[in-house]
Amino acid sequence: MEKNGKKQIPLRISENLYAELERWADDEFRSVNGQIEYLLNACVKYRKKGKKGLTDGDGGDKI
Repeated sequence: MEKNGKKQIPLRISENLYAELERWADDEFRSVNGQIEYLLNACVKYRKKGKKGLTDGDGGDKI
């Protein structure tokens, strides 16, 4: 672990997903890494509130 308490991990994602994350991060004045960390933290908080799963937004499959 690094001095700041954050662990570095390799992450492989599609170019399309990266592009979407990059646009989203720009909209919210974050780096792509910061956006990914923000989203993961939000998902963990959601799960801790007792939610069983997230959906893709159209009522379809859980993510």
